[in-house]
Amino acid sequence: MPKKTEPTIELNNQPTEVYDASKIQVLEGLEAVRKRPGMYIGSTDIRGIHHLVFEVVDNAIDEALAGACDHIHITIGKDNVVTVVDNGRGIPVDIHQPSGKSALEVVMTKLHAGAKFGQGGYKVASGLHGVGVSAVNALSEWLQAEVRRDGLVYRQVYTRGVPKADVKVVGKYPKDERTGSTISFLPDKQIFKEIDYKFDVLAQRFREMAFLTRGLTITFRDEREAREMTFYFEGGLTSFVRYLNKNRNPLHAPFMVSRQVNGSHIEIALQYTDAYGDSVYTFANNINTVDGGTHLTGFRSALTRTLNDYARKANLLKENDPNLTGDDVREGLTAIVSVKLQDPQFESQTKAKLGNAEIKTQVESVFTEAFGAFLEEHPREAKEIIQKCITTARAREAARHARELVIRKSALESTSLPGKLADCSERDSEKAELYIVEGDSAGGSAKQGRDRRFQAILPLRGKIMNVEKARLDKMLQNEEIRAMITAIGTGVGDQFDLKNLRYNRVIIMTDADVDGAHIRTLLLTFFFRYMTGLIEHGHLYIAQPPLYKVKAGKTEAYLYDDKELEAWKKKNKGDKFEIQRYKGLGEMNPEQLWETTMNPANRTILQVSLEDAAEADRTFEMLMGSEVAPRKRFIQTHAKNVRNLDV
Repeated sequence: MPKKTEPTIELNNQPTEVYDASKIQVLEGLEAVRKRPGMYIGSTDIRGIHHLVFEVVDNAIDEALAGACDHIHITIGKDNVVTVVDNGRGIPVDIHQPSGKSALEVVMTKLHAGAKFGQGGYKVASGLHGVGVSAVNALSEWLQAEVRRDGLVYRQVYTRGVPKADVKVVGKYPKDERTGSTISFLPDKQIFKEIDYKFDVLAQRFREMAFLTRGLTITFRDEREAREMTFYFEGGLTSFVRYLNKNRNPLHAPFMVSRQVNGSHIEIALQYTDAYGDSVYTFANNINTVDGGTHLTGFRSALTRTLNDYARKANLLKENDPNLTGDDVREGLTAIVSVKLQDPQFESQTKAKLGNAEIKTQVESVFTEAFGAFLEEHPREAKEIIQKCITTARAREAARHARELVIRKSALESTSLPGKLADCSERDSEKAELYIVEGDSAGGSAKQGRDRRFQAILPLRGKIMNVEKARLDKMLQNEEIRAMITAIGTGVGDQFDLKNLRYNRVIIMTDADVDGAHIRTLLLTFFFRYMTGLIEHGHLYIAQPPLYKVKAGKTEAYLYDDKELEAWKKKNKGDKFEIQRYKGLGEMNPEQLWETTMNPANRTILQVSLEDAAEADRTFEMLMGSEVAPRKRFIQTHAKNVRNLDV
């Protein structure tokens, strides 16, 4: 008889291995974090490196939220070691039952271990899953935790999450020194390919935390660059609003309300400006809820209702006038909505959207009462706000007519695409990409060099309108902007719908000179203000065309910046070579443009991300807004950093 064998399953004529219990692997302790770090910190690139710092700082922030900490020191050493010191209560060090180990070791080495699960350690906290600091420990080459409690200093050191010894007393601290915790760690090079902290990214997050936690001082020092900043804002959210409106013309002094309702702490600050966009940011337990949630819903409904009630009462809206809409009352608005609650319910692991139903009613009640009183007590400011809302309503009606000229019904979609668009043959949007190209000559090269199957080309004539200085109705009169909106398919503003996106990648491709940079900035301003969803969901990219072509003998190379050029010269020292500098995409023939910038196998494209919406908002307003003085200060401050300027 033939020997009996295990059966195999054939899929597409390819035999597969037998799948049985031996293939099941159980990851113990922090091993799961090291095996799949992205599940815990998002990624292992530069964002993941920053996430490690935020996780440790968030623990210190929680001490501040508990009223036990008023100063946090963060230091990045020259050796990339991060140290976070707080003057809170200090992580408990007594024996934890039933583990039989020090509570410090449990917190640092066990996932889902912490004092934020309703046992009375924290009334409110930003970290809720107990994986933060233990995940940092797992992903660090080494981590040292020191605790100051009861007059003693306790210490434990870990290597890739594993304790080197038990928690030990290493000394005493002076009587005039407060309790607290000190965490120092070095990210593991086995996990992170590059350890490169960005001072400005970290500083912006720490500034935000100081705004949201009144009375907290955060000191941030970077020994690599000899830079230091200290953040302290007595005004809290009022200071935050003033900071965001630094480059805008406010219509009134900031409004602020802070109330306790059934265990929830609600803080709202707002200020109207003469801007055309709105800047509303929401936080729950200091977590930036970028997708909003019930606190945002409550604020919006209360804002619209309160302004309509006042406008009717003050006879600013006549009997036959329609009510102001949510869009009408949000133009020019800068607002921060911050809630702190005991048991926040987020709709995903990323904590991007708050789901607590009760907070909607609480926010509505607090804001309606306080803002209604503000309007009654400040009739001049109230009238100016209402008049702006009415002007916006009229512009909205004009924009509706303009939008109808741009957005076609689905039945006519195939015939409504702009004539200048060279579309691709691919109908699956997941596989298609759109290049937005500067100028007809570059557009011609791109059309000839592209892969027609999946690459569409939309050439733009000249510079588009600066949308930072124009309302939607004026913007929609711009032919180039209308062409982009129609080609992309999603609509704009409140009509934006990602489901109608016609291309998975929208790629901005401009020249490498100053004009190209200006056009790129105008386009980014448009996408940030009116198609933010493209950026948030990773669909917007910037092409990276080469700056130089070098030739030495029979060898040719394309170089993308001056750093690459200097490295190439050093490598080919002594050789005779020719250098061609590309000032524009139109100088490349179709084959060169395909080879360097459009071929997926060779090209480099940068994905546009929205790391911090509030700071991006402020930066776009400063660079592209109507106020000249802030832009002038920026240019004067950064002029010394300019290395090459095309003239």
